[in-house]
Amino acid sequence: MNLPDLNKARIRTDKKVEFKNNSYNFPKAFEGKKFFLKTYGCQMNVHDSEEIRKYLELLGFSETKELTMADIVVLNTCAIRENAHDKVFGYLGRCKHLKHENPDLLICLGGCMSQEESVVNEIKNKHPYVDIIFGTHNINELPKLILEAKHKQDIEVYSIEGDVYENVLYSRDSKITAWVNIMYGCDKFCTYCIVPYTRGKQRSRKLSDILTEVEELKQNNYQEVTLLGQNVNAYGKDLEEPETFANLLEKVAQTGIPRVRFVTSHPWDFTSEMIDVIAKYDNIMPYIHLPIQSGSDRILKLMGRRYTKEEYLRLFNEIKEKIKNVSITTDIIVGFPNETEEDFLETLDIVKKCQFDGAFTFIYSPREGTPASLIKDNVSLKEKESRLARLNELVNQYSLANNRKLEGKLVPVLILGISEKDKNKLYGYTDTMKLVNVSGDKSLIGQIVNVKILAAKSFSLDGVSE
Repeated sequence: MNLPDLNKARIRTDKKVEFKNNSYNFPKAFEGKKFFLKTYGCQMNVHDSEEIRKYLELLGFSETKELTMADIVVLNTCAIRENAHDKVFGYLGRCKHLKHENPDLLICLGGCMSQEESVVNEIKNKHPYVDIIFGTHNINELPKLILEAKHKQDIEVYSIEGDVYENVLYSRDSKITAWVNIMYGCDKFCTYCIVPYTRGKQRSRKLSDILTEVEELKQNNYQEVTLLGQNVNAYGKDLEEPETFANLLEKVAQTGIPRVRFVTSHPWDFTSEMIDVIAKYDNIMPYIHLPIQSGSDRILKLMGRRYTKEEYLRLFNEIKEKIKNVSITTDIIVGFPNETEEDFLETLDIVKKCQFDGAFTFIYSPREGTPASLIKDNVSLKEKESRLARLNELVNQYSLANNRKLEGKLVPVLILGISEKDKNKLYGYTDTMKLVNVSGDKSLIGQIVNVKILAAKSFSLDGVSE
């Protein structure tokens, strides 16, 4: 079988690789075959799966949502927390059973777990039925690995992050909203985080390439783009001609696409210039995810977060003062090694001060290879679970209170589809990123409409289209 020469489809420049004219000349060798793709973890993984899906489709596969119907299974994995690791290996057990019934089944493992040497060694020694292992830096090689698969474990994982790819094709999950990568990797090296080791150092895309992608999405009637990066605020610092995220954000807003969002922000790089740009443009949504992680300066220092509680509060207050009706959510970790009750009370205190619209809360999970994993931990699991419960009670209290402020008001909602919980309703998101279940006609899907909020819950709103 003749394989496409990827190098002929690329233009190499200083820091990027372009797929020229989107030329993916793969043979449709698997027409009539089905693929099953399962994604774990963050928005970056979700977007990576959109690329993986496109490669599989170009090879002739069609997608199935039934694992038992698949001819190839691809697991796009996450390495952030131990439970994600356990879930993947549990799922591999199901795949092993299916492979006993169908020896021709191809099983592929990608994503952040594949970048961990210990995981690769475990799969080599204990899970030989896994056919292909690929990493976050060489997703583009998956078609070649599949075409050459011989049911003999093939491991292609790059430890060096390599180039930035442009003109990548995606089979997107939505025709209404789209992820747009603006950068890859992270240089922050928070002591608990595995991302710099699995996704590599920070590599920013060129501003012109990002704007071209946004313009194309606008021309294809996309209503919303989310600029995506492990730390979007640091965008451009690594380019030969340095750029700023504030400038990028303004240029994207000036394309006129109806809605612009971004995730995720690190407080250390969040500038006043950024805040001013967000406040200036109506199509930049007044929603900011701003992880605090802990309210204790001692724990923040151990985490390597590079800001204090007071610095975070000053930033939080500036955002609230300058951006009208802004909604702010956060991330919080409880039970970091040697967190005391006093440290935890500091976290509760900042939640009381900020009264976040919502928070993603977690019990600390050590990841092998990170500095924090070497710190002896004397906080029991029982205590960690107790702290998480206390924290969630407070977070949910403020989330409900903030949602109730919208009762009786008209708010703009981008309608995305039919509600999973109630097939007679639609669902969408407000400009402030609040989920709304909407009574309205299906013709509204894909539109931004005014919705009157009738009732508020801790995690969603109920409303009717006007």
